[in-house]
Amino acid sequence: MKAGQFKVKASIFDPSLFRFRPFFFGVLLTFTLACGAGQQMQSSIPDAAQATVDNVTANIEAGRDEVIYAQAAEEWRRTSTPEQSHAIFETLRLKLGPVKERARQTVHEEQKAAGEGAGSHRLVIRYETKFERGTGMETFTLVERDGGRWLLAGYLVNSDVLKQ
Repeated sequence: MKAGQFKVKASIFDPSLFRFRPFFFGVLLTFTLACGAGQQMQSSIPDAAQATVDNVTANIEAGRDEVIYAQAAEEWRRTSTPEQSHAIFETLRLKLGPVKERARQTVHEEQKAAGEGAGSHRLVIRYETKFERGTGMETFTLVERDGGRWLLAGYLVNSDVLKQ
């Protein structure tokens, strides 16, 4: 054997390692479950959540930014002033124009453990969207409050048109 080379005597089929397999399987199973805990991918969204997306979209197009801000979740209002919200939506209206077509790409549902505060049920919905003057990916983050009311907590549009 040359310097720097190592010879491995045991393989995964080595009978002396069988006693460790349940341990490694348990660690792998625990890790897999922990990575997915509290998150779930789904293909549809509740009607009330879709209505929120539709209302936000209509309000953006109509220039009713103050309505979006007033109806948004506390998470939105903590990170943005009414003036900042208006500036964001105005930029979208000017550069992209109204939504022409939208195709849902992914829906992630997050359920936080009890005691983690309000907004423990959250949906992150991503759409591939065709606007009047370009295309982009929209991401809506909604939180459920008061047993079924969905509120806007975040909104992001990623489009090359916005980079110009």
